[in-house]
Amino acid sequence: MSSSFAKTKLKSARDALGKKQYEAARDSALQVLDYEPDNYNAHVFLGLALLELGEHDKSEQYYRKAIELKPDQILAWQGISQLYEKSGRWDVLSETLEHIMQMFAKSGDVTKCAETLQKLISTRREHGTRQQVVGALSYLLPDSSLSATLSNLPPPDPTNPTASSISDTQAAVHDSLPIIEEIVSIIERDEEVFVKNEFDKRRTRLGGPSPDQLKKDIGVEVWGTSRLPSLYQEVLNHPNTSDELRRSTEAKLIVYKQKSFYALPTTSSEKATLGKELDELVDGVVIIGVPDELSWSIFLEGKDTDTIVGYGLDHLRQYTRLLPATPLARLLGGYFLYTGTPLEVDEDDEDNKHPRKVADNRDPFDILMEAFGLLPSSLLANRIVVEVYLQELDYSSVIDVAESGLELVRNHEKNTGRKIDQVRKAFDVALATALVHLYPPKHHPRAIRLLDDVLRFDPVNVDALIGRGYVLQHTGKWEEAEALFTKATSLTPPGTQKSVRAKEESAWCLSKIQVGKGVQALKEVLNDLQGDEHDMDRARCLWRIGQGCWEMGVDFREEAFSHFINSLKYDRTYAPAYTSLGIYYSEFVDPPDPTRASKCFQKAFELDPREAEAAKRLAEGFADEREWDLVEVVARRTIDGEGGLDAGIQTQAGAVVGRYLPTNAWAWKAVGVVELMHRNYTQSIEALQVALRAEPEDQLLWLRLGEAYSRAGRHAAALKALAKAHELDPDDWVCTFLIGEVQHQTGRLVEALLSFNSILDARPKEIGVLLSLAQTQLDLACQERLTGFSARSEQSFVAAITTCFTTSQESLGHGGVMWKVVADALFGLSKAAVFVNESAVEDVVNHTNSLLQGHASTRIAQVFSPRSVTKHTPLTRRHVLEAAVAAYDYRITVGSTEDIALGSALFDLAVALYAWCAEVKSETASEAATSLLKQALQKEPGNPVYWTALGNIYFLGKPKAAQHAYIKALEHDSKNVVAWANLGLLYLYHDDLELANEALLRAQILDPDYTLAWVGQAMVAATNGHDADARGLLEHAVGLSADVPLADLEFASKVLSALSATNRPQGGVKEELLPAFFVLSRYVQRCPQDPCALHLLGLLCERLDQLEEGAGWISRAISLLEAAYEESEDPLVERQFTIAHANLARLKLGLGDHTSALESFETALGLLPEEGPDEDAETKILRVQALFGTGLAQFKLGDLQSAMTTLQSALNSSGEEYVLRAHVSVLLAQCMWAIGTEEFKESAKALLLDSITADPENLMAINTLAGMGILTEDESLVDAALSEIQSLSIERRQQLDPRRDVTYLLVQHHLGQGDVERATRIAQKALHAEPSNVQLRRDLASLILQQGDLRTTQAILDVHLSEENITEMKETLPLVAIGGKGKEAFRCAQKAIMLDPGKLQNWQTLAYVRAREMS
Repeated sequence: MSSSFAKTKLKSARDALGKKQYEAARDSALQVLDYEPDNYNAHVFLGLALLELGEHDKSEQYYRKAIELKPDQILAWQGISQLYEKSGRWDVLSETLEHIMQMFAKSGDVTKCAETLQKLISTRREHGTRQQVVGALSYLLPDSSLSATLSNLPPPDPTNPTASSISDTQAAVHDSLPIIEEIVSIIERDEEVFVKNEFDKRRTRLGGPSPDQLKKDIGVEVWGTSRLPSLYQEVLNHPNTSDELRRSTEAKLIVYKQKSFYALPTTSSEKATLGKELDELVDGVVIIGVPDELSWSIFLEGKDTDTIVGYGLDHLRQYTRLLPATPLARLLGGYFLYTGTPLEVDEDDEDNKHPRKVADNRDPFDILMEAFGLLPSSLLANRIVVEVYLQELDYSSVIDVAESGLELVRNHEKNTGRKIDQVRKAFDVALATALVHLYPPKHHPRAIRLLDDVLRFDPVNVDALIGRGYVLQHTGKWEEAEALFTKATSLTPPGTQKSVRAKEESAWCLSKIQVGKGVQALKEVLNDLQGDEHDMDRARCLWRIGQGCWEMGVDFREEAFSHFINSLKYDRTYAPAYTSLGIYYSEFVDPPDPTRASKCFQKAFELDPREAEAAKRLAEGFADEREWDLVEVVARRTIDGEGGLDAGIQTQAGAVVGRYLPTNAWAWKAVGVVELMHRNYTQSIEALQVALRAEPEDQLLWLRLGEAYSRAGRHAAALKALAKAHELDPDDWVCTFLIGEVQHQTGRLVEALLSFNSILDARPKEIGVLLSLAQTQLDLACQERLTGFSARSEQSFVAAITTCFTTSQESLGHGGVMWKVVADALFGLSKAAVFVNESAVEDVVNHTNSLLQGHASTRIAQVFSPRSVTKHTPLTRRHVLEAAVAAYDYRITVGSTEDIALGSALFDLAVALYAWCAEVKSETASEAATSLLKQALQKEPGNPVYWTALGNIYFLGKPKAAQHAYIKALEHDSKNVVAWANLGLLYLYHDDLELANEALLRAQILDPDYTLAWVGQAMVAATNGHDADARGLLEHAVGLSADVPLADLEFASKVLSALSATNRPQGGVKEELLPAFFVLSRYVQRCPQDPCALHLLGLLCERLDQLEEGAGWISRAISLLEAAYEESEDPLVERQFTIAHANLARLKLGLGDHTSALESFETALGLLPEEGPDEDAETKILRVQALFGTGLAQFKLGDLQSAMTTLQSALNSSGEEYVLRAHVSVLLAQCMWAIGTEEFKESAKALLLDSITADPENLMAINTLAGMGILTEDESLVDAALSEIQSLSIERRQQLDPRRDVTYLLVQHHLGQGDVERATRIAQKALHAEPSNVQLRRDLASLILQQGDLRTTQAILDVHLSEENITEMKETLPLVAIGGKGKEAFRCAQKAIMLDPGKLQNWQTLAYVRAREMS
């Protein structure tokens, strides 16, 4: 029943499929499967129905199930292949087709198998990769798994190709060559792309191999598993392969095997086998004469022979016939033409005895060089060119090509793993030969190493023996050289050119050992040199015979002369013969004939610059005639003749590869000196260094080298070179002088003075040394003045002038230079405020005036009238300045008239005259100075210094002209920092702040250490109201090294003004005052006659609690002001005098000298005008302060009544000035309180209350009143006094009470009442309001410490125990020590003593801590 049902349904399904009723077919097949789940046909029908219905996934499932049920049945496989084809799953389709194809092959169905294969190939071509195409096509090859089946296919019918559906497969099976060619082309392309991509990917890896090695490594990976060699072999073995295809395939196989062979490492076992296979292929190509360039190149390059003939002339000729268009063929043709070797041989001529030569009109050498440029990697080409260059005696080119050849040898051995020792030896011999003959003996050390290597490998190598002999000749080892040449002669065939030359060299060496035998041997050699082709050799041999006769003595000189003449008969260009004739004419002929000798030397040197003896004698002759240009020409040509610096060897880029010992040091020395004279210092240094390598103990060379270094600005090297020269000759004063000059240039002025003085000890009249000494003393004086050493500076200025006067006694020349130094020194002296050694200065001034008396010029006579110095006239800076002006004037008279020198002299005179007119306030003198400066500018209009000076003269009166002058200076030198700074100050002076800031900023950028630029910026900031910035800029300026004294004064003034404007506690500002104190002290040392600075310094000392020192400075200021007032009676000076007395009185009061203070206050009051309604504020303040100080002094002296009267007057004079009234009121109240009666105490309280009522923020009155309340235990008075201040905000209270006096009073008040707890609360509240106040923290810690709470005390103090503020640490450490324990407390106590050892409390603290620890 079931079987019948299944058959019926299967039939229905089949019919439905035929009618394309796929749903019905599906249903029928499903019904079958319900009864028979393993029914194969039902699964196939269902898979097909579902495929047509588009249900591909289910269709595949059923097809797969069918295949599982019957894997050998083809139906399901065909169905699933259709499914894959429709769904575009090409890879799975290809696998399925391959399986179907194998099934057909197994069943013997050739046609179906071929059809399936064709479909597979088509699918792979359309949708597969190139490798997949290769895989599909490989089924058609004879070695495939289908070969046995497909071979049964009949041949295709060429007359009816469409008769069969498998005609393509039939054609491929019966002729597989096209398929193989296609596969080869695909694999070749794929491998090429793979290698390129891998190389691009790996070449950027860090630590990777070189590019060439990387390509080899990738090649080994690819070529080791490649199918190409076997495919090439199949092509070669195929019966249908044409000769052309066979040749091209064979060439490809050779290329492939060569790449594989070269890529394999030498350690690989496959390398030797692959090499043999490659050799067999190459030998086959060569034997049958195939024109394959690579094969012939491998064949020729692989030959190991030391001669060109060893490559086989027949092979070389055959190469030129087979490959005539290749570069190597052209090179071989040129070589054959060059050597006269026939390119072709007449084959009909028996034994080839009459070869035919090929005519070519071109130069064989040109043919060679043209072809060689295309063969950089050919060993054979390099071998041939080396040999040609050797014959041309072009040794530099031989070296280049031989070195390239050796590199090629190394690469060939690395690539092939085979040694080519003979080729290497040939290159070594050629290289060594070139090194021997190229500018001997410079390259002989390298040549010896090469020759020794060759002789170890080949002891009878003639060329190496001859080269070794030449080297020994140059070293003077004649016996050894003679032995080598004799051995070389015995190894060469007699009569050959090489044999005759070796014999000649042997005879020449013998002549140096035994001159007679040597001359005889040379004569024998001369007999062998017959024929016109040996004229040059005969000339050389005759000259050598002549040299031998010359060495035999005077009796043989004429014979030698005849040989020299005969030598020139054979070769008129043989230079050594001319040299020998020149020596003959200059030394032997009686009388000597220098004219002929010179001509001979010139001819020899003209023919050959290597004739060093002729060159030296020529140079000496030209030097005797003072023909220095000719000396230079001869020296330079001699240097060229010996190879120059590089000795003829350079890299391709022109860089010198080494330095060689010169053979003619005299020529290098001459060039060095000439270049030094021409100011070409780099070239001079180079030449002198080369000369020193040959003569390292030549003292003069070291001296000239040091001089060249010095002039080139390389001072460190100059000192080393000169030190070496001094070591070689300690008595050479010129060397010591040059050392001194270099020390002077490098700023080592003291050492330079020692050097010059050491010369003058032995040569006291040496003018040049005296002038250098004077200039050094002048520079030292200027340096000392800049660094603040006034006394030393004055001494050095005087010494410079004295030295110049000594010079004038020794020589009348050098007047301009001498008076320039004298004038500069006097001008420098004139800048001093006082003279330390006035008598010495007066002596040089008087001496200068005496020398200049009667020499006044008309230049400044109308405007300059100096004052004479007498015994009764004190010496002033004006006297010195006038002497300087006169000296500058006289310098123009005696100095040079050249524009540059005259311009400099006029400039100096103008500057000095302008400085003098500033002293005497002379307008005519100022105009004369301006005129002189303009004359200087006419002489040297491009000098920016002159333009800057002109701008300075015009600064005040003519701002537009000054601006123009500064801009002209900047046009000539845009980086002139002085011009930029002065231009900025000009803009600042005329209130153009923006331009001033830009100009000064440019000056700062150009030279960050230029002080004046910083000062100008500070002034700009101050003008803009940025006082803090101005103070910071000035602080930086005064820290720089330049000498700008007014910057010190301005900085100190700014600091004091800023701190005076604040009400900060005195102790907190001392550290800020110290820098101002130091710079102002420095200013006072430089300008001790400046009363303003002295006064300001006194005020700074007062703020630093140095009252006595401050009083001294102000007293000095008062003395100067008094003298100035007596001279000018200037009201401003009078007011300064009054202020100084008031300040001095205050300091005296602080020192306890109340009587002197009272006198000064009375002096100040006496200088003030009568009090009136129109009194200015400054006078009022001075009057009140003087009355206040007077009252205080009277109070201190016990005169209370007078004090009260005076203070009442001060109170009346203060008027509405609340600050003044507050101070006076407090002091008056204190005086009243001091009387002690209740009446006066009440009056004092009332006075203070009135003051507070008038000014509720009068903290001084409030504190004083609170103190009175505390003393009288009047709680209400204390509350009344402090209520006003406590009602203010914290910020305002802190501003009015910077020292926190209110907190202190309250704490002390409660402590006095015994209320420690309340006092602590007040201290805590104050610290809470201002936690950063270290003093409040210390006060609170002290209170808590008194209560015994050590832990809390330590916690409070640890917060701000910082080492950054030493002042705070000194106050805090004793409390920390008392509150601490153990070693830490002991350490703090010791540190407090270290910071302030003069404070008794610190020692008491240490004693307490130690006693506490001991107990």
